Amino acid sequence: MKPPIYLTSPLARSGTHPLPMIEFSLVADHLDLEDCDTLMFSSKQAVISAERIDPSWKRLPTVAIGPATEKQIRKLGGTVLYRPKEYYGATLARDLVEKFRSRRILYLRPRQVSFDSRGYLAKAGIELQEQIIYETSCRHYAPEEAPPEGAVIVFTSPSTIHCFLENFPWRPDYHAVVIGRATLEHLPDGAKFRVASEPTIDACLAAARHLAETLNDTK
Repeated sequence: MKPPIYLTSPLARSGTHPLPMIEFSLVADHLDLEDCDTLMFSSKQAVISAERIDPSWKRLPTVAIGPATEKQIRKLGGTVLYRPKEYYGATLARDLVEKFRSRRILYLRPRQVSFDSRGYLAKAGIELQEQIIYETSCRHYAPEEAPPEGAVIVFTSPSTIHCFLENFPWRPDYHAVVIGRATLEHLPDGAKFRVASEPTIDACLAAARHLAETLNDTK
Protein backbone atom coordinates (compact mmCIF):
# COMPACT_ATOMS: atom_id res chain seq x y z
CA MET A 1 0.00 0.00 0.00
CA LYS A 2 1.27 3.47 -0.88
CA PRO A 3 2.26 5.67 2.05
CA PRO A 4 -0.15 8.53 2.79
CA ILE A 5 0.76 12.07 1.75
CA TYR A 6 0.29 14.84 4.32
CA LEU A 7 0.17 18.47 3.20
CA THR A 8 1.18 21.12 5.77
CA SER A 9 0.10 24.21 3.83
CA PRO A 10 -3.11 26.04 4.87
CA LEU A 11 -5.05 24.97 1.75
CA ALA A 12 -6.19 21.36 1.33
CA ARG A 13 -5.51 19.59 -1.98
CA SER A 14 -7.09 16.49 -3.45
CA GLY A 15 -5.28 13.22 -2.77
CA THR A 16 -3.60 14.43 0.40
CA HIS A 17 -4.33 14.39 4.10
CA PRO A 18 -4.64 18.03 5.24
CA LEU A 19 -2.38 18.89 8.15
CA PRO A 20 -2.17 22.71 8.05
CA MET A 21 0.61 23.90 10.31
CA ILE A 22 0.34 27.69 10.17
CA GLU A 23 -2.21 30.48 10.45
CA PHE A 24 -1.88 34.04 9.14
CA SER A 25 -2.78 37.35 10.77
CA LEU A 26 -2.26 40.98 9.70
CA VAL A 27 0.07 43.15 11.78
CA ALA A 28 -0.21 46.39 9.76
CA ASP A 29 -3.15 48.70 9.08
CA HIS A 30 -1.54 50.66 6.22
CA LEU A 31 1.22 50.30 3.60
CA ASP A 32 4.24 52.65 3.58
CA LEU A 33 4.17 53.38 -0.15
CA GLU A 34 5.28 57.04 -0.18
CA ASP A 35 9.06 56.55 -0.46
CA CYS A 36 9.27 53.60 -2.83
CA ASP A 37 8.83 53.01 -6.55
CA THR A 38 8.87 49.18 -6.58
CA LEU A 39 7.39 46.52 -4.32
CA MET A 40 8.81 43.09 -3.57
CA PHE A 41 6.73 40.10 -2.53
CA SER A 42 8.14 36.72 -1.55
CA SER A 43 4.89 34.83 -0.96
CA LYS A 44 1.33 34.56 -2.17
CA GLN A 45 0.16 35.36 1.35
CA ALA A 46 2.05 38.68 1.34
CA VAL A 47 0.15 39.73 -1.79
CA ILE A 48 -3.18 38.71 -0.25
CA SER A 49 -2.30 40.61 2.93
CA ALA A 50 -1.33 43.75 1.01
CA GLU A 51 -4.64 43.64 -0.86
CA ARG A 52 -6.56 43.43 2.42
CA ILE A 53 -4.64 46.40 3.87
CA ASP A 54 -4.59 48.76 0.87
CA PRO A 55 -5.52 47.76 -2.71
CA SER A 56 -3.64 50.79 -4.06
CA TRP A 57 -0.38 48.78 -3.88
CA LYS A 58 -1.19 47.78 -7.47
CA ARG A 59 -0.15 51.19 -8.81
CA LEU A 60 3.50 50.17 -8.28
CA PRO A 61 5.43 47.52 -10.27
CA THR A 62 6.58 44.48 -8.35
CA VAL A 63 9.36 41.96 -8.03
CA ALA A 64 7.71 38.56 -7.54
CA ILE A 65 9.61 35.78 -5.80
CA GLY A 66 8.24 32.51 -7.12
CA PRO A 67 5.58 31.58 -9.67
CA ALA A 68 2.75 31.33 -7.11
CA THR A 69 3.52 34.88 -5.97
CA GLU A 70 3.57 36.15 -9.55
CA LYS A 71 0.27 34.41 -10.28
CA GLN A 72 -1.39 36.03 -7.25
CA ILE A 73 -0.10 39.50 -8.19
CA ARG A 74 -1.46 39.19 -11.71
CA LYS A 75 -4.75 37.72 -10.45
CA LEU A 76 -5.32 40.84 -8.33
CA GLY A 77 -4.40 43.19 -11.17
CA GLY A 78 -0.81 44.02 -10.24
CA THR A 79 2.18 44.40 -12.58
CA VAL A 80 5.19 42.09 -12.36
CA LEU A 81 8.39 43.86 -13.34
CA TYR A 82 10.65 40.88 -12.73
CA ARG A 83 10.54 37.33 -11.45
CA PRO A 84 13.97 35.83 -10.74
CA LYS A 85 14.73 32.32 -11.94
CA GLU A 86 16.39 31.48 -8.64
CA TYR A 87 14.55 31.97 -5.33
CA TYR A 88 17.31 31.18 -2.83
CA GLY A 89 18.07 34.16 -0.61
CA ALA A 90 21.67 34.95 -1.56
CA THR A 91 21.01 34.38 -5.28
CA LEU A 92 17.97 36.63 -5.15
CA ALA A 93 19.91 39.37 -3.40
CA ARG A 94 22.60 39.27 -6.11
CA ASP A 95 19.87 39.63 -8.74
CA LEU A 96 18.54 42.72 -7.00
CA VAL A 97 22.03 44.24 -6.80
CA GLU A 98 22.56 43.68 -10.52
CA LYS A 99 19.17 44.75 -11.87
CA PHE A 100 17.60 47.15 -9.37
CA ARG A 101 20.39 49.22 -7.87
CA SER A 102 18.65 52.50 -8.84
CA ARG A 103 15.20 51.53 -7.58
CA ARG A 104 13.65 52.20 -4.19
CA ILE A 105 12.27 48.80 -3.28
CA LEU A 106 9.83 48.14 -0.46
CA TYR A 107 9.74 44.52 0.66
CA LEU A 108 6.28 43.72 2.05
CA ARG A 109 7.13 40.76 4.20
CA PRO A 110 6.15 38.41 7.01
CA ARG A 111 7.53 38.92 10.50
CA GLN A 112 9.94 36.02 10.09
CA VAL A 113 12.00 35.41 6.97
CA SER A 114 14.55 32.72 6.18
CA PHE A 115 17.19 35.08 4.69
CA ASP A 116 18.28 38.59 5.66
CA SER A 117 17.98 40.23 2.23
CA ARG A 118 18.19 43.71 3.75
CA GLY A 119 21.51 43.01 5.44
CA TYR A 120 22.96 41.42 2.33
CA LEU A 121 21.94 44.32 0.10
CA ALA A 122 23.23 46.89 2.59
CA LYS A 123 26.73 45.46 2.10
CA ALA A 124 26.34 46.24 -1.62
CA GLY A 125 25.23 49.79 -0.89
CA ILE A 126 21.54 49.18 -1.61
CA GLU A 127 18.95 50.14 0.96
CA LEU A 128 16.04 47.74 0.89
CA GLN A 129 13.04 49.18 2.68
CA GLU A 130 10.95 46.67 4.59
CA GLN A 131 7.51 46.64 6.13
CA ILE A 132 6.19 43.72 8.12
CA ILE A 133 2.55 43.28 7.16
CA TYR A 134 1.63 39.81 8.43
CA GLU A 135 2.82 37.05 10.70
CA THR A 136 2.40 33.33 10.98
CA SER A 137 1.59 31.32 14.07
CA CYS A 138 1.57 27.58 14.68
CA ARG A 139 -1.54 25.49 14.85
CA HIS A 140 -1.59 22.88 17.60
CA TYR A 141 -2.42 19.19 17.44
CA ALA A 142 -2.78 16.31 19.85
CA PRO A 143 0.00 13.66 19.75
CA GLU A 144 -2.36 11.07 18.28
CA GLU A 145 -2.87 13.29 15.21
CA ALA A 146 0.73 12.72 14.06
CA PRO A 147 1.21 11.19 10.59
CA PRO A 148 1.70 7.42 10.71
CA GLU A 149 5.00 5.66 10.12
CA GLY A 150 6.32 5.91 6.58
CA ALA A 151 4.22 8.95 5.69
CA VAL A 152 5.28 11.41 2.98
CA ILE A 153 5.02 14.95 4.39
CA VAL A 154 4.98 18.02 2.15
CA PHE A 155 6.50 21.19 3.61
CA THR A 156 5.85 24.46 1.79
CA SER A 157 7.91 26.85 3.95
CA PRO A 158 10.41 26.83 6.83
CA SER A 159 7.62 27.78 9.22
CA THR A 160 5.62 24.66 8.34
CA ILE A 161 8.62 22.57 9.42
CA HIS A 162 9.10 24.53 12.64
CA CYS A 163 5.43 24.17 13.56
CA PHE A 164 5.38 20.48 12.67
CA LEU A 165 8.33 19.88 15.02
CA GLU A 166 6.57 21.86 17.75
CA ASN A 167 3.72 19.38 17.51
CA PHE A 168 5.31 16.05 16.67
CA PRO A 169 8.70 14.30 16.93
CA TRP A 170 10.36 13.48 13.63
CA ARG A 171 10.30 9.77 12.85
CA PRO A 172 13.24 8.25 10.93
CA ASP A 173 10.78 6.53 8.56
CA TYR A 174 9.12 9.80 7.49
CA HIS A 175 9.89 11.15 4.02
CA ALA A 176 9.81 14.91 3.43
CA VAL A 177 9.08 16.78 0.22
CA VAL A 178 10.16 20.42 0.42
CA ILE A 179 9.30 23.37 -1.81
CA GLY A 180 12.89 24.66 -2.14
CA ARG A 181 16.40 24.88 -0.72
CA ALA A 182 15.57 27.53 1.87
CA THR A 183 12.95 25.18 3.32
CA LEU A 184 15.26 22.17 3.05
CA GLU A 185 17.75 23.76 5.44
CA HIS A 186 15.20 23.56 8.27
CA LEU A 187 14.61 19.81 8.14
CA PRO A 188 15.97 17.74 11.03
CA ASP A 189 19.44 16.26 10.51
CA GLY A 190 19.27 12.95 8.71
CA ALA A 191 15.74 13.40 7.38
CA LYS A 192 14.95 11.67 4.09
CA PHE A 193 13.81 14.23 1.55
CA ARG A 194 13.03 15.26 -2.01
CA VAL A 195 13.11 18.84 -3.32
CA ALA A 196 10.33 19.90 -5.69
CA SER A 197 11.36 20.72 -9.27
CA GLU A 198 10.04 24.26 -8.83
CA PRO A 199 8.75 26.22 -5.83
CA THR A 200 5.03 25.52 -6.21
CA ILE A 201 2.60 23.31 -4.32
CA ASP A 202 1.74 21.52 -7.57
CA ALA A 203 5.39 20.58 -8.05
CA CYS A 204 5.60 19.46 -4.42
CA LEU A 205 2.56 17.24 -4.84
CA ALA A 206 3.93 15.76 -8.08
CA ALA A 207 7.17 14.90 -6.26
CA ALA A 208 5.25 13.49 -3.30
CA ARG A 209 3.07 11.26 -5.50
CA HIS A 210 6.11 9.99 -7.40
CA LEU A 211 7.90 9.32 -4.12
CA ALA A 212 4.88 7.46 -2.70
CA GLU A 213 4.72 5.28 -5.83
CA THR A 214 8.45 4.56 -5.58
CA LEU A 215 8.20 3.62 -1.90
CA ASN A 216 5.22 1.38 -2.66
CA ASP A 217 7.16 -0.43 -5.41
CA THR A 218 10.06 -1.19 -3.05
CA LYS A 219 7.86 -2.97 -0.48
